[in-house]
Amino acid sequence: QVQLVESGGGLVQAGGSLRLSCTASGSIFEINAMYWFRQAPGKQRELVAGFIGGGRTNYADSVKGRFTISRDNAKNTVYLQMNSLNPEDTAVYYCNVNLRTGRGRQPSNYWGQGTQVTVSS
Repeated sequence: QVQLVESGGGLVQAGGSLRLSCTASGSIFEINAMYWFRQAPGKQRELVAGFIGGGRTNYADSVKGRFTISRDNAKNTVYLQMNSLNPEDTAVYYCNVNLRTGRGRQPSNYWGQGTQVTVSS
C-alpha cells in the first residue's frame, strides 16, 4: 500500500505565497517521477510542475518564474513553492508520484487527496 498525504493549501491574497508538500509512504522501492497537477472548477486537470527524471524539472508556462518544485528524497517528499499567486491559480492541487513497490515490479501512478488553494483578488 502506498499513501500520498498533501498539505499546505489555504486562502491567500493575490501576490502572496504558499508552499505545498506531499509525502509518500508505504511500500516504496523506487520513486521515478513526482508531479504537481491542479484542477480548477469546470476545467480539466493540468500539469503544473514535475520532476521528469535525471533531476530535470518542467513547468507549465503559466507558472514559470513563479512556482518552484523541489524534493527531499530522504523523506519521499515533493514541495511546490508558489509565489506571486493570482486568482487564476485557484484550484485543487494534487501530487502524483510514479513509483515501484518492489524490485522487478512495474511502476504505477499514485495520487494525493488534493489540497485547495484559493487566491483572492
